[in-house]
Amino acid sequence: MTAGKIMSMKNREKIVMLTCYDSLTAKILDELRIDIILVGDSAGTAFAGYKSTLPMTMDEMIYHASAVRRGAPDSFIIGDMPFLSYGTSIEEGVRNAGRFLKESHADAVKLEGGKAFAGVISAMTEVGIPVMGHIGLKPQSIRRFGHKIAGKTAEQTSELVSDALSITQAGVFSFVIEGTTEEAAREVTEKVKVPTIGIGAGRYTDGQVLVITDLLGVDKDMNFKHNKKYADLYGIIKAAVSSYSGEVKSGLFPAEDQVFHRE
Repeated sequence: MTAGKIMSMKNREKIVMLTCYDSLTAKILDELRIDIILVGDSAGTAFAGYKSTLPMTMDEMIYHASAVRRGAPDSFIIGDMPFLSYGTSIEEGVRNAGRFLKESHADAVKLEGGKAFAGVISAMTEVGIPVMGHIGLKPQSIRRFGHKIAGKTAEQTSELVSDALSITQAGVFSFVIEGTTEEAAREVTEKVKVPTIGIGAGRYTDGQVLVITDLLGVDKDMNFKHNKKYADLYGIIKAAVSSYSGEVKSGLFPAEDQVFHRE
């Protein structure tokens, strides 16, 4: 998979993207040939226990992306640029994006923002860094905008279209649309030449992405409208640990099959 191949999938084949933060999970996604693995800054909430994505640093994101690359050597991996790693100046943004690719061996970076970030996107692509965009609900901007669904009015939809066209012209090979009305995401998708990947954006984007811990049902308290739980790992893990604890307490583990003897 390459950025060019992803672009060619628009209007031809739905794109599958999943977040991932560790090598063992990455190995499974690699075996399944998932189109795109996103090392999201959602690691802040899904892995590190932060209340938002804002605390994630470049070093932490590179650590996670490097682990994912080791588990998925043949996959197309995108690394999320963390908060303040690209918004202070174009030069710093390009330098951090280049560092991300050099140190983690990811294939591309993703950054949040619309027309205000067209300049840094253009500068990144000019030096050969593939960039995925992100519009709509932007988790890195929750302190300013909160978690509000975008595209509820004609004016909001027009703003989304304007942002989408701007970052497309700047050179993104695709972009995420998060937390918008289905109607707005459909209009955006129809008006741009690059693929759109939705999360909480309805059925008419060119692809879909979910946070893998949400998909797997790892956290029993995370119940998002946009998410579908394909498993209940919380229940499975809890039952397994409970069985282990009980067997240790009762002396059933380790059993004969788990011990070594002198020859």
